[in-house]
Amino acid sequence: MELKVINEQGQEAAKLEASDILFAREFNEALVHQIVVAYQANGRAGNRKQKDRSEVKHTTTKPWRQKGTGRARAGSNGSPLWRGGGRIFPNSPEENFTQKVNKKMFRAGMASILSELARQDRLVVVEDIAVDAPKTKLFSQKLKNMGLEGNLLVVTDVLNENLYLSSRNLPNVLVLEAQEADPVSLVRFGKVVVTKSAVAKFEEMWG
Repeated sequence: MELKVINEQGQEAAKLEASDILFAREFNEALVHQIVVAYQANGRAGNRKQKDRSEVKHTTTKPWRQKGTGRARAGSNGSPLWRGGGRIFPNSPEENFTQKVNKKMFRAGMASILSELARQDRLVVVEDIAVDAPKTKLFSQKLKNMGLEGNLLVVTDVLNENLYLSSRNLPNVLVLEAQEADPVSLVRFGKVVVTKSAVAKFEEMWG
């Protein structure tokens, strides 16, 4: 699989021979959906709390007498059947939302995403991307010169401090190291800009 490498003027400068396993794989929508949902679920914190009938604050007095009123029997205002009563199966902070994904499935899913990005011309490979100073204006101008606009995910082998600081104020740009790339970010952004060294890192991790 050959990937086009562009220079700082946005023109094709070379071809990069990449792994067919990682960049020429058939798209598996069901698998991609599974790893995206699992990734989001695994990042979810169990911070919901609801009260059961023993925890709600109500009087313990019986609402009305047991017989003779013609109404249904009632013993407590905290009954789950009543408005303001406790929940029958309340949510707990200890709730676990994690989903297990096998390593083989995750690698196949990431390869499927990268292959589809390459197929749709949403994957852009550059020799390297760096700025001389931590200035947002410099980084923004560099992206503009390369013809890169819109929602951008920039993936490098090692995250340079100048690059990180320069990108923080750009609302539609996210810069990540290759080892931190995740399925949600790869799917969410319109274009994914990857350095040659990051491509090699992808092949090492998932190839």
